[in-house]
Amino acid sequence: MSFSTLVKDELCRVELQHDACCMKAEVLGVILTGNLFSNDKNSRNVRMVTENAAFARRIYSTIRKVYGISPEVAIRRSSKLKKHVSYSVILASMQLINKILYDFGISAFSEESSNRFTKHLKRVCCKKSFLRAAFLSGGSISDPEKTYHLEISTRNNVCAQVIKELLADYGINVKIITRKGIFVAYIKEGENIVDFLNIIGAHSALMELENVRILKDMRNSVNRIVNCETANLEKTVNASVRQVDNIRLIQSVMGIDKLPENLVEIANLRLEYGEASLKELGDMLHPRLGKSGVNHRLRKLDEIADQLRDNMKRISVK
Repeated sequence: MSFSTLVKDELCRVELQHDACCMKAEVLGVILTGNLFSNDKNSRNVRMVTENAAFARRIYSTIRKVYGISPEVAIRRSSKLKKHVSYSVILASMQLINKILYDFGISAFSEESSNRFTKHLKRVCCKKSFLRAAFLSGGSISDPEKTYHLEISTRNNVCAQVIKELLADYGINVKIITRKGIFVAYIKEGENIVDFLNIIGAHSALMELENVRILKDMRNSVNRIVNCETANLEKTVNASVRQVDNIRLIQSVMGIDKLPENLVEIANLRLEYGEASLKELGDMLHPRLGKSGVNHRLRKLDEIADQLRDNMKRISVK
C-alpha cells in the first residue's frame, strides 16, 4: 500500500464536521478540483474519480446530507490483471452545480478570481475541510523514504491558486506548475508537508513521516561524521607517508644525525611510529610538545627534504 493510500484512508476516517459550512467547504474542494470552468459544453459536469471506496461514500453522503440531492455513481472495473475498481461520483446537472456554488457566490463554468473563493472560506475549520477534500480528490504524496513531495492536481488554475493562498496563511510554501494541461500545486519541503498533514487531520501519517525524517536525518548525520572522519584519517595517513619518505631521503643523503637535536628526536619517532598522530608523537617527546609544535618540526623536515631534492636536480642537470 502506497503512502498516499495510507494518508487518504486516514482522512476518510476523519469525522465530518456537523457544521453545514464545513461540509459545504468539503464539497467545494471536490468540485473545484474537478473539471469546473471547462469551455467544452459536452464536459460541463463535475466528475470525481477515485479508487478509494471510502472517499466515494464520504462525498456522496455529504452532498446528500447537505443539499438533499443524490449524485450519480458509476463503478468501473479495470480489465487489466490487477483489476482495479474505480468509483465516479458525478454532478451532471447544471441546476445542481449552481445550487452548490450559490453558497459561495460563484458562477459555474466562468473564470473567477481566487479571491472570490477564499473570502467565503474565512473559518479555520472550513479551510481545513476544503484542503482535505482537495487532497482526497486530486492529491498524492511520495514515499518519504525516497523523497519529500506532495501535490494536488486540478483542471483549472483558479483552484490551484486557492490552494496556494490558503496554505500561504499557514506559512506553507506552495508552487504551481502545468503538466499536460493540468495545474499542479506542490510542496517539496519535508517540514511544510508535515504542517499540511497536520492541517488536514492526517495525524498518524504525520507521525510516520516524522519518524522517517528523524531516521533519515540521523543517517545523514552519521554519514557526514563518517565521511569527515574518513577524510581526516586519509589526510593523516597521506601526511605520515610523505613525512616518512622525506626523513628517509634526509637519512640517505646527509644522515639524520646532522640535523638539530630537536629534529633528530621527532624524525626518529616518526620513522618508528609511522601511523601515530601529531598528538601521540607530542606525548612521546621529552618534554611533551603540543600538536602545533610537532607539526612545526615535521614541516622543517619537509623543507629540508625539498631543498635536498632541488640540489639533486641541479646536480643532475649539470
